[in-house]
Order: sequence, then C-alpha cells, then structure tokens
Amino acid sequence: MNTVRICEVGPRDGLQNEKTIISPEDKVRFIELLAGAGIRELEATSFVRPGVIPQLSDAEQVFAAVSHLQSEINLPVLVPNVKGLQRAIEAGVRSVAVFTATSESFTKRNTNATVEESLERIRAIMKEADDSIRVRGYISTVVDCPYEGHQAPEKTTEIAKELLDLGCFEISLGETIGTAVPEDIKRLLDSVFKSVPAEKLAGHFHDTRGTALANLMAGLEMGLRSFDSSSGGMGGCPYAPGAAGNVATEDVVYALHRSGYETGIDLEALCVATAHIEQCVGRPSTSRVYQAMKAAGSR
Repeated sequence: MNTVRICEVGPRDGLQNEKTIISPEDKVRFIELLAGAGIRELEATSFVRPGVIPQLSDAEQVFAAVSHLQSEINLPVLVPNVKGLQRAIEAGVRSVAVFTATSESFTKRNTNATVEESLERIRAIMKEADDSIRVRGYISTVVDCPYEGHQAPEKTTEIAKELLDLGCFEISLGETIGTAVPEDIKRLLDSVFKSVPAEKLAGHFHDTRGTALANLMAGLEMGLRSFDSSSGGMGGCPYAPGAAGNVATEDVVYALHRSGYETGIDLEALCVATAHIEQCVGRPSTSRVYQAMKAAGSR
C-alpha cells in the first residue's frame, strides 16, 4: 500500500499568527490529541527569541510537558539560529527545522537577513548540531513572494540542493502565500527534481485561494510522499499579509485515504484535536471535512 507521511504543523505554524494567546496547557493537550490520532511527525513549537512571536514564548514549558512523546513520535521544533538550537538541545529536543526563502525581501522581513545570511545561519546550525539531531529545511516563497512577485523555480532548486548537501534529511517547499495552482507546482518540481530526489522533499501549501489541496494532489502525482498540514486549516505568516492557513490535515487525510493511500492517521480522532483547538482560538475551523463531520455528528 502506498504510504504518505504527514508532518502536522498546527501547534507551531498553525498557532503562530493567532492573536488569542493559547495557554501552555491547551497547547500540550492539542499536541497529545494529535499524537493520539496517529500523527508521527508533529512540529511542537519554535525556539525563537521570546517576544518575537508572543504566541510561542512558552516553548520550553510546552516542550517539557510533551517531550516524553519522543519515544513514539518525532517532535521537531523551529530554530532560527545557533542560540535557538542551543535552547532546543537544553530542552531535550531531538529534531529541529531551519528556514530560508527564495525572496530577498521576504527573508529580510522574516529574519532581518539576506538569503545568503540566512544560509550562513543554517550552516552554523548544522555545524553545531551533532548526529543525534535531525535537521529539516524549509524554503518559503517557492512560487510567489508578497513583495517581489513570481519566483523562478531555479531559485528553489539551488537552495534545496544546498540544504540537502548541508545534511538536511528533508526539504519542505513552502508555497507561502497561497497563490499557486497545480501547474505552478508541476513546473517547480520539474526543476527541483533535477537536483533533489522526490524522497527528500515535502510540500507545504497555504490555502489562500482554495487551491492548496489541488496543489498537494499535483505534488502527489509528481512523486512527493511527504506533506505539511495543519489541523483545522490554521496558520498564516506574520510576514505574508493576507495569506491564509495551511492546507487542513483533515482534508488531506480524507483525500489521501479515498485515493488509496495510507497515512496512519485516524480521521475521527484528528477531529477531536481540531475541536479542542477550535474552542481555544474562538473561531470556526476552515477544514471542509471537519465541518462536514461535525455537522453529520450533530444530526
């Protein structure tokens, strides 16, 4: 049976742009429910400088409460630099994610660095991390940038190859602002596959224009078997004005299972996790599948 790996990014990427501050206890419960639903790759938080993203300033507290889950699942955290990595290691983290982008303007706003400077930070992180730390790479704005417009696929290809050579076990291709359609994803992958094999890549799609699931299925057709998604479709980026959340994990799991793929995720249990975080943020989930199952259950 064909297996697809899902990296759940709701507790980090999903919550980082939320205005309502979620308590550490509710975040921990969210993570526990997601793990209980069968998710085995779960981005727990981010060790950025406290105050930069207020929602995630409780990283140490949250990770301490869920670190025991590392005996069963991978719990990567985002780190912006060596200092963030050191904090993560002190907290007992075994898997981290690093990030850059194709766009100079986006990178400058996101990290106060050029693309090359962001890659220098990643090189320093890779040098500091020992063999016990798994490192995953993110590349943002792989199709369009909110400040510079269209990004040539060759930019992504060049950066992805460098991240692979540096030792990242996987590179997630971030369609950050949700403008892409399947043909954009096919053109992108046609380029990236020339330097990086499909098994080293993941797709990360935002749903601003309702095309995220179609883009994911296009990536699947092209050979990707790893995707990022967010329970309830939460997400957004402080440096991509107007960008909607990530493709909803429920919608992805439903589409994959109906298409004959296995994820290891229990859809009903996943909806319990989404119901929890929906109540915490105080607004309805954007997941079509979740809302359909919720309506069916209330009849």
